[in-house]
Amino acid sequence: MTSRLDALSFEAHQPDRLAHFWSGVLDLAPAGDSSYGVTLMSGNDAGYRLRFRPTRTRKVGRNRLHFDLTSSSLEDQRETVARALGLGARHVDVGQGPDAPHVVLADPEGNEFCVSEPGNGFLAGCGFIGALACDGSRAVGYFWKEALGWPLVWDQDEETAVQSPNGGTKITWGGPPFMPDPGKDLHFDLAPDGDHQAETERLLSLGAKRLGPARAEDGAVLLADPDGHAFRVLTGQ
Repeated sequence: MTSRLDALSFEAHQPDRLAHFWSGVLDLAPAGDSSYGVTLMSGNDAGYRLRFRPTRTRKVGRNRLHFDLTSSSLEDQRETVARALGLGARHVDVGQGPDAPHVVLADPEGNEFCVSEPGNGFLAGCGFIGALACDGSRAVGYFWKEALGWPLVWDQDEETAVQSPNGGTKITWGGPPFMPDPGKDLHFDLAPDGDHQAETERLLSLGAKRLGPARAEDGAVLLADPDGHAFRVLTGQ
């Protein structure tokens, strides 16, 4: 048994507005509203959706998870940046330096993301959302390999990455040093392939920890991976 990555979930003060931004940047169609939040179809071979869930939590630092978007040419990179800025993004400095080939932006709620340079071999063939870059340890990369059943495609110098057998977005972990909790962030929403309780127990046996009550109001179980990053195990997906 494994869990399917149902969605990459943004915590949002204004879910509809943030969904509109990412829909415009990525040219994604709505997947409809649900009890879990506003969703967009990702159009990615990895099969997940983008979800925007309401929160009152304040963002107090850099996200631990961010998108690396791909570019086919310098003109394509410039067009993506211009489109994002026109929809409400802004340039941000995360220490990348003036000579960095990638462009760092933040969406209207401050979630950082990168527009990568053309010719980035690591992201080749991964689609427009080339990677979800995560702050995390080598051990947590191995946890998510087992949790999702996705093969490990990178394991070097404390850095790891997994990718769906179908291709699409790579999920990467950069190793130490680790950033402090940013408050508002992105999270994984998982949908079990089989029995919900049995899958929850399997994730716990892999090193996950329970957070909060047994179930949230929407029926989801809130867990944390071995690095302490929260994720949700959904029901009825």
